[in-house]
Amino acid sequence: MTVDIPFTKMVGTGNDFLIVDTVQHPFAVAQGGVLSRGEGHRALGPLKTAWPRAARAMCDRRYGVGADGLLVLERSRVASVRMRIFNPDGSEAEMCGNGARCVARYLHERSRQKDRVTIDTKAGTLEALVQGERVAMHMPDPRRLRLSLQVDADRRTFRLASVDTGVPHAVAVIDRLDHVDVERIGRQLRFHQAFRPRGTNVDFIEVKRPDYLRIRTYERGVEAETLACGTGVAAAAVIHALRTKAARVPRPRPRRITVETKSGETLVVSLTVGNGRHRRQITNVTLEGAVRQICQGTFSWRTLPAPQREAARQAGKGSR
Repeated sequence: MTVDIPFTKMVGTGNDFLIVDTVQHPFAVAQGGVLSRGEGHRALGPLKTAWPRAARAMCDRRYGVGADGLLVLERSRVASVRMRIFNPDGSEAEMCGNGARCVARYLHERSRQKDRVTIDTKAGTLEALVQGERVAMHMPDPRRLRLSLQVDADRRTFRLASVDTGVPHAVAVIDRLDHVDVERIGRQLRFHQAFRPRGTNVDFIEVKRPDYLRIRTYERGVEAETLACGTGVAAAAVIHALRTKAARVPRPRPRRITVETKSGETLVVSLTVGNGRHRRQITNVTLEGAVRQICQGTFSWRTLPAPQREAARQAGKGSR
């Protein structure tokens, strides 16, 4: 059975995504196995539960379109749209900063009116301001903060901090960022027992100036280094702001930190450093940067019944 899935490909600071809009383009699987439209959002049928498999097929950079993630838009009662995030390995993430910024630009272009849009995610409702190619996304307040972790990996001990900026991140400050083997060390830290059971994204940062960082990220779900990661950039800025002397202020203080990603593009993080009941805290985190549309198209996905999928999977194992 073949299903034709319309998509829009967008990129934010090197992070590329495939957006499937089931609100604008409701579709269903017809009798002949070919996509039909106009039957309403609830008529998605078997495809509605098959997004993990669709993500693996569509995000494949050799046999699919290729992307860092699949973003499925659905109707929402509390926001402009509901965004579901599927990684290239088929897992579903709670949040994606650059993905949300891409969706905000997409919605803005679709409506041609609203500069402000809201997006419902598993991590909460996000609000974005769209001004041309620039999109500023108000992020969830960081939580699950741990500033002093020591974790062994790659025959050395890393001093890490961890924080949840919508998804979990571990942050390591490195002197020479270009010399880090992000794939090898990142993979070890991503699955380390200190971050079980969820695992973590891993960010390596180099401080160039008090308000300028460089970052490289190993992304959970992509299971590789990516050109950029919005929640990782936010995590890096949060940890940096809390560790600097400027964080020790008697009253809330706004900061702007520019973060250069592996793509060479930058994101600007605005945040407020204040004093909580027991420790310093970060609020009002905003992630701002450019977003562009790459292309639109239709992906012809040949699905297989469950028995055939299992046979193909076993055959693939045997061929390795």
